[in-house]
Amino acid sequence: MRTTARALSVTAVLAGAVALSACGGADTDHNGMTGMNGMGTASSSATSTAKVDPADVMFAQTMVPHHQQAVQMADLALTRASSADVKALATKIKAAQDPEIATMTGWLGTWGAPTGSADMNGVAGMNHGSDGMMSQADMTKLSQASGAQFDRMWLTMMVAHHQGALTMANDVLATTKDTQVRTLAQSIIDGQTKEIAAMKGLLSAS
Repeated sequence: MRTTARALSVTAVLAGAVALSACGGADTDHNGMTGMNGMGTASSSATSTAKVDPADVMFAQTMVPHHQQAVQMADLALTRASSADVKALATKIKAAQDPEIATMTGWLGTWGAPTGSADMNGVAGMNHGSDGMMSQADMTKLSQASGAQFDRMWLTMMVAHHQGALTMANDVLATTKDTQVRTLAQSIIDGQTKEIAAMKGLLSAS
């Protein structure tokens, strides 16, 4: 009887230990994996969102359609300009700005932010005529011109368009901490400053 009681007592102790171990393991798994992973995901998401400066988002959202309009103007020059120099500039502008559009659109997708439309309708912070953007009436007028008249009109409009882009790029350089945004903004400034000088030279010579 004494042996049996002792065996039952040992069995009960072991069973209790197993139960405690199982319970402790469940808590450890929950806190160490499920709970921690859940917190880690939320923390990672918050950190990712916190890293995106609203000014960087606005820069991309406004510069994408700004570039798209420049490409539209360049396309018109390739078919309507009479000057080989104007056509060469249009080709250069397309070659520079198409990849930049793709880059900034990619950023906006990564940031979970909407992109601007090519015609600028509904883009926050962007009004026709500001930042060098042409109105629809301007674009219609340009599309109806040809020859030397088109060349002068295109050069005048594109200088204003580029100057608007320089303002936008300089504004974001003053605030951004993102090296990719900084690099692209500086590239826009460097490239378009040279193109403005070239276009003003052509206007002076015409």
